[in-house]
Amino acid sequence: MKTHKRNPNWLSLLLVAVITAFIDPTFAQNSTATTAYVPAEMIFLDCGASKGNQTSQDGLSWEGDVGSGYALGIQKTVSATPSDQASGVPMVPYMTARIFQTPYTYSFPVTPGRKFVRLHFYPSDYTNPDFRASNSYFSASVGSYTLLNNFSALLTAQALNYDYISKEFSVNISSSVLNLTFTPSPSNKNAFAFVNGIEIVSIPQIFGDVNNFIKTPLIGPMNDMTDTQFRASGTTDKTAFETVARLNVGGASVSANGDSGLYRKWDDDSIYIYGAAVGVTYPKDPNVTIKYSDIVPEYIAPPMVYGTARSMGPQALVNLNYILTWIVPVDTGFYYLVRLHFCEIISTITKSNMRVFDIFINNMTALEGFDVIAFTNQVGPGVPIYLDFIMFFPNTSGLSQQDLWVSLHPDISSKPVFYDAELNGLEIFKLNDSNGNLAGPNPPMKVKQKHIQHFLAIEIGVPAAVLFILLLLFMALRRWRQEEKTIVASLPSSSNQGRLFSISEIKTATRDFSESLVIGVGGFGKVYRGGIDGGSTYVAVKRGNRLSGQGVHEFRTEIDMLSKLRHRHLVSLVGYCNENYEMILVYDYMANGTFRDHLYKTQNPPLTWKQRLEICIGSARGFHYLHTGAKPGIIHRDVKTTNILLDDKWVAKVSDFGLSKAAPELDCTHVSTAVKGSFGYLDPEYYRKQRLTEKSDVYSFGVVLFEVLCGRPALDRSLPEEQVILADWALHCKRNGTIDQIVDPNLKDDISPDSLEKFVEIAEKCLAGLGIERPSMGDVLWNLELALHLHDPVEKGEPISIPSYDGMMSSIVTTEGSVFSELRSPKGR
Repeated sequence: MKTHKRNPNWLSLLLVAVITAFIDPTFAQNSTATTAYVPAEMIFLDCGASKGNQTSQDGLSWEGDVGSGYALGIQKTVSATPSDQASGVPMVPYMTARIFQTPYTYSFPVTPGRKFVRLHFYPSDYTNPDFRASNSYFSASVGSYTLLNNFSALLTAQALNYDYISKEFSVNISSSVLNLTFTPSPSNKNAFAFVNGIEIVSIPQIFGDVNNFIKTPLIGPMNDMTDTQFRASGTTDKTAFETVARLNVGGASVSANGDSGLYRKWDDDSIYIYGAAVGVTYPKDPNVTIKYSDIVPEYIAPPMVYGTARSMGPQALVNLNYILTWIVPVDTGFYYLVRLHFCEIISTITKSNMRVFDIFINNMTALEGFDVIAFTNQVGPGVPIYLDFIMFFPNTSGLSQQDLWVSLHPDISSKPVFYDAELNGLEIFKLNDSNGNLAGPNPPMKVKQKHIQHFLAIEIGVPAAVLFILLLLFMALRRWRQEEKTIVASLPSSSNQGRLFSISEIKTATRDFSESLVIGVGGFGKVYRGGIDGGSTYVAVKRGNRLSGQGVHEFRTEIDMLSKLRHRHLVSLVGYCNENYEMILVYDYMANGTFRDHLYKTQNPPLTWKQRLEICIGSARGFHYLHTGAKPGIIHRDVKTTNILLDDKWVAKVSDFGLSKAAPELDCTHVSTAVKGSFGYLDPEYYRKQRLTEKSDVYSFGVVLFEVLCGRPALDRSLPEEQVILADWALHCKRNGTIDQIVDPNLKDDISPDSLEKFVEIAEKCLAGLGIERPSMGDVLWNLELALHLHDPVEKGEPISIPSYDGMMSSIVTTEGSVFSELRSPKGR
């Protein structure tokens, strides 16, 4: 479908921190995997047409519904033809229609299993004046699933600027009959239902088991589905889907006959690209063969999809300065499955770490360091794979539609051969809600759209229309700049915000933003190492990227937060620059980078257990201060190892406050807000209820603790499915008594058993499903300090000094069976 609106408020959308990929390390090629699927049923019904078959322009044979055996009692309906035929509208099936003034059901004999149900509509006035397109409002259902509700094909087509439209659904049929019912909307006495064409096509299980998507508890999602209901919808295969978008990225549209047996249509992706940065498109090299497997057979996507791609381009410096993004509008109030298709089709890219990139969905890091070759077990180019993501879009903003963003950017930390990213295909599916509903609202009415178009083209003339469009663009640009001026000007005076840098000072400090000085890339933009005051002082310069999705709000939040906070374990803001619409933040330089830089995927020597504990303790002190020492308290909302920085003395500093929120007042228990954060770290309770508390930070910090212990990412797609999400895997190992098997090998001979036990104990408590069952950050800090003191073996009965929260030292005696459970009321320090 055509993208018709770019909604600037897309940041308010909610993303479930759950991802899955149907990937197998073997990728054994199988001859049956390269054969197009042959459906058990292929029904193409030309509604309103007389008995007999007609061939559509894409080569499909359509059967008239009269005498077809699928339409009993059809004499109670009306067969009609449109009063006009717009140019480009295919004759079959759109030049005849079946019109229903009362509920009517088509019955299709089928074998049990999943089916595509496709409905085709040409919203024209039909034969009789009573059947005006503007009066057509109706519902459509298959069994217990509502596919359409009070649907207007006219409004939908106008919003998309299409003359005709089709809707594709997927439902699982457990009986031998598929009943498709059309019902005119009762709210309008002149309402009628109509359909031009119906397709019923059997399909294999292309969606997998929806339960596989659920890697964290989903008890009580925002609408009305409980965890049990959501899981049951997957395990019993009762989930229905609506296709929102199916794109052949980098290639031409693929017709139904060009698909691999499922008669899907794949659209050109170019109209969904955000902005002017569209990258480059290319076909596969002639000597590359698409190698399907049992894991990814040909029916997942045809060779025409995997055989073309869109990448960022050959210029590394250009690629590092923009984000390749697709935008698709979706209805709020539903879960969505986003499927990304990848296949390396350049013959010279044969090894891992040649092209590595990060995947973002709606301003959230979905996957870092994705390497197509590595994920296919380094088989080489031509092996297709796909990744699935699930998210929920709540209807909290009052908008019936929001934009779904999919973005790619080169991964810098892995230092690949090519700083580039690629995508071959993109599919987005809506999942039914707990009532079996897939229907969204109609778009708003467009009044006399065609008359306005004719007026512009004929009465005013083409030159005047061009001037009119240029005027609109000028006004929009002027308004956008004025909004930016207003927001940036609303920043408090620089006397409270640190030093106000000019853009010339920033360019001097960073050698005009030299790529050689880039030390990191985040959601806000790039971070450069710079020198100020004649180069005598090193700083970190974070430059906002307009295409990143984060903007003025995060810029202001970071300045507001850090200008009020001063603590040994919080990064210090030196100043900022907002000249020439820039959004630049300047911090103290952290010589040792991020905590994650020293845990895995690094050339740095491994940290000792004592070093890791001290860094955990320092960062816990920082978060503890945010929760209890700041007034009002602050919830960080993006706790992860890349947001814990290390100075030249290895002192931990909490950073990146762009997503931070003020904690609730004393008489409130939570802050209601749209969910933001990072995959693998996101508190499932926060996701479910959109209620943010300090315990959300505690959950994320628990993930950090296991990341520190295991020396692996919070999400690692290269591992077996049950090990992908670290939080789940670590809890599983803890409960099965096998935690020692996942400890970082670099620590095997370095951790004392008592220290390990205490560390794992507090990390496990942080990951409790309910926030009320998690410890406070003060409790976490106390237990980490205890784990540090337990690290060096002591003789039984020897006093160990344990820090208390008033700055004094208390003593306890270690005896067999001692339990350290008494805590003072901690305060931030």
